[in-house]
Amino acid sequence: MSAPEAGKRPNKTLFTRAGHEWDALGDQAFFYWDSLLSLPRAVRAYKRETIRLIAEISMGTGALAMIGGTVVVVGFLTLFTGGTIAVQGYSSLSNIGVEALTGFFSAFINVRIAVPVISGIALAATIGAGATAQLGAMRVSEEIDALEAMAIASIPFLVGTRIVAGLIAIIPLYALASLASFLASRFATTLFYGQSSGVYDHYFSTFLIPSDILWSFVQAIAMAVAVMLIHTYHGYNASGGPVGVGIAVGNAVRSSLVVVVVITLLLSLAIYGVDGNFNLSG
Repeated sequence: MSAPEAGKRPNKTLFTRAGHEWDALGDQAFFYWDSLLSLPRAVRAYKRETIRLIAEISMGTGALAMIGGTVVVVGFLTLFTGGTIAVQGYSSLSNIGVEALTGFFSAFINVRIAVPVISGIALAATIGAGATAQLGAMRVSEEIDALEAMAIASIPFLVGTRIVAGLIAIIPLYALASLASFLASRFATTLFYGQSSGVYDHYFSTFLIPSDILWSFVQAIAMAVAVMLIHTYHGYNASGGPVGVGIAVGNAVRSSLVVVVVITLLLSLAIYGVDGNFNLSG
């Protein structure tokens, strides 16, 4: 091989890989579009499957059901996150003599940042990873092809129902996560540090904006849709046997974790802007 030919091959390989990446991105976009369009059909035609998936997502199956499934996982994660916020907030604020504002710190950080991010991570690690593994196992064992052979539309039945179930289950799950973080922050501040519960409740209720809670739910719903779309795509298109299913789960989890943080950033900028939508004065 001549020197010019040897120099051309890496560039050709680079362009080929870039073309494949763009093709994969286009396949994902078409899959996401078809999945979203299939939601009405999934609700109308596969009600029983949707209800079964809601129960499976919330309480888990198999060994996961012994600890309460996603409910317990999300609850414990946000519980300890709220406690951590209280500890760090009180310690930092006490350095400048305003530890009474720990209630404000909890109302601000929990609602806008901590609970949405932690809930998104929990969704990706539990609901999302489970959906990828299930669909991947069905793909490599040719069960999805069998559904298509029986004239059952696989995307509405397998993907659409999971997205609908995730959207329905996220509402009570996120409400539980928010309550757990609030209670943990109050418990840690009043019991461990001895702050008056009246002082904590005053600043917490003063700076807890009801609209922030509603926007936080919107953020959680957006993350749930994104997580379910990403994980169902990787599971639906898994290949290579059991090893391929494991690779698909890993790729899906990494992608969804990045997307959760990006959604938090973009929605926070869109909703709260640069001023924070509060006035710390009076």
